[in-house]
Amino acid sequence: MGPADLAQVLRHLPSNIENPDLLVGYGTSDDAGIFRLSPELALVQTVDFFTPIVDDPYDFGRIAAANALSDVYAMGGRPVTVMNLVAFPVGEIDLEVLAHILRGGQHVIAMSGAALVGGHTIDDLEPKYGLSVTGVIHPDKIIRNSTCREGDVLILTKPVGAGIAATALKNGVLSQSAAMHATDVMAELNRDASYAMVEIGANACTDITGFGLVGHALEMGASSGVNIQISASAVPVLPEVMELAREQMIPGGTYKNLEHFSSSLDIEDGVPQHVTLVLCDAMTSGGLLIAVEQPKAQRMLQALEHRGVSANAIGRAVKGTGRLMITR
Repeated sequence: MGPADLAQVLRHLPSNIENPDLLVGYGTSDDAGIFRLSPELALVQTVDFFTPIVDDPYDFGRIAAANALSDVYAMGGRPVTVMNLVAFPVGEIDLEVLAHILRGGQHVIAMSGAALVGGHTIDDLEPKYGLSVTGVIHPDKIIRNSTCREGDVLILTKPVGAGIAATALKNGVLSQSAAMHATDVMAELNRDASYAMVEIGANACTDITGFGLVGHALEMGASSGVNIQISASAVPVLPEVMELAREQMIPGGTYKNLEHFSSSLDIEDGVPQHVTLVLCDAMTSGGLLIAVEQPKAQRMLQALEHRGVSANAIGRAVKGTGRLMITR
C-alpha cells in the first residue's frame, strides 16, 4: 500500500499500546517491533511479502527473503528464525516454479544464519512470497529510526532505483547487464552493513523500501525531531535508472510517494523532477540509511568498506522539525 492509503488505515488504531516491555511499536514507523523478554534479551519481529518483481523465480525468492530479513538488520538485531509466507495459483502455474522460489529464499536464509522453521501457504490467483522473521537483540543496543541527532552524517549502503529498474525489466527496456546488477543488489543481505553499523556505533538507522529514500528519510527526521538534508548528486543510483526516469519509465508507487511526501520537501532550484522521482522510488530490498555522529563517519565508511559494503555519505541531519531538503 502507498503511504497515503496506509496512513488512512493506521489513523484508526491507537499509536501507543500500554505495555512496558514493548520497546518499539509502530508509533514511529520503525522497521520492526521489539519486545523485551528479560533485561538482557528482546525479540525483533517483522513480516514482509509481495508479488514477483523479476521473471526468474529463484531470484524472486532471493530478493523477497533479503527484503524481509532487512528489517531486523536495520534495528541492529540478529535474525534467528523465519517462516515462509506463500500464495500460489495451484493448477495454473507448475509447482516447480514455487519450488524454485522457495529454494531462492532458502539460499538467502541460510546466508543469514537464521533457521527456517515452517510457514503457511494459500491457493491464490497471483504468486506472493515473503517471510515472517524473528530476531534477537539486547534491549540496550537497539538502533531505532527515531534517534537521529542534529549534526549526524547520513550514510547509504545500496544504490536507489530498484523500483524503476523492475518496471523497465517488465517492459523489456532494461539491458541484461543492468537487470542482473539490480537483481544482485536487491538480493544482497544487509547483514554485513548491520555488523559494521553496530561495531562503530550508529545513532539511528532505517532500511530503504517501499516509501523510497525520501519517505524513509522523512520518517527518520520526523520521529527524531530534526530536518534531513540530502545531496542528490551524492546518492548512488542503479545503472540506466536515471535515463529511464528521464523517459518517464516510473512505477505508480513512486509517483504516489512524491505526491504524499511533497508537502514536507524543500527542493533546491536546479534539481530536476526526474532526479526527485528517483529519490522517491518505491524500492524493494534497498540499503541501510545510517545516521552517525560526524567524528565517527569516516570510521563507519571504512568499516563498511572493510566488510565489502559499498556506501556513500549522502547528507546530514540539521536543526528542524522533520522536513527534508534536497540539494544538488
